[in-house]
Amino acid sequence: MYAIKAEGLTKKFAKNTVLDSLSLEVNSGEIFGLLGPDGAGKTTLIRLLCALLSPDEGRAKVFGLDIEKQGEKIKDLLGYMSQKFSLYPDLTVEENLDFFADIHGVFGRDRQSKKKELYSFSRLERYKDRAAGDLSGGMKQKLALACTLIHKPKILFLDEPTTGVDPVSRREFWQIIKSLVPEMTVFVTTPYMDEAEKCSRAALMHLGKLMVCDTPANIKKCMNRSVIEIVSPDIRQTARELYGKFDLEVFGDRLHIASSRTETDISRISDLLTAAGRSGHQLRAIAPSLEDVFVWMLKK
Repeated sequence: MYAIKAEGLTKKFAKNTVLDSLSLEVNSGEIFGLLGPDGAGKTTLIRLLCALLSPDEGRAKVFGLDIEKQGEKIKDLLGYMSQKFSLYPDLTVEENLDFFADIHGVFGRDRQSKKKELYSFSRLERYKDRAAGDLSGGMKQKLALACTLIHKPKILFLDEPTTGVDPVSRREFWQIIKSLVPEMTVFVTTPYMDEAEKCSRAALMHLGKLMVCDTPANIKKCMNRSVIEIVSPDIRQTARELYGKFDLEVFGDRLHIASSRTETDISRISDLLTAAGRSGHQLRAIAPSLEDVFVWMLKK
């Protein structure tokens, strides 16, 4: 059974179409990543799948339950962690866990067993008497995840869970997520393209539409081009020299150029930069990243 099956989902707010005839299937027991910039429609899709909103058109089921007709049953099966820290800052770590256990009807030995498990993977036990509002950003996210898992949901929705979190905490958070499958299905949205590498499958989303959905490896193959990476002492000036001659993008301190004629283009780029008096640059062919693919698809 699919964990999620959506067909033709459309959602509008006033005159803005936030989701545009979106269809999607998520397998049970996988980590599914939904990637895209702010405004792509990721949060709206999650809220629809959690039966918090109703679609204007289309339909969707979560573990065979209709999001419009069986919304309350769906809510019993899921855990939902929103973008913003939504726990009670004045309550301690343990008080927050107990509060969410009360909401979900987790009592007695089940509660104590689950809390012990959650403390183990989150490493929050030594902070259990600290107010949630006094935790670091990474620890707040771990607490929010622990509260979301207190009732052992079948599917976990994580809406940009690592936004604003330091790199070490991001890595630890993803280690926790990976430990949850295959016993649980994880649906995670993120603006970070590198996080898609950690997913079983991923979808790239833009302006309410899915551009591509596949394994990260297959998504990178769909570009059908190599990428020429240029490192230069003055990347902006180098970009100006090559602008209009190649399909280029600036990625931090590097230039990426999509090419179907790699060796020929490397030679041509080197000649152009030498003629312009640019020196100290390095060129090499690399495999495209998911970010390269996303940018390339936006230009098609």
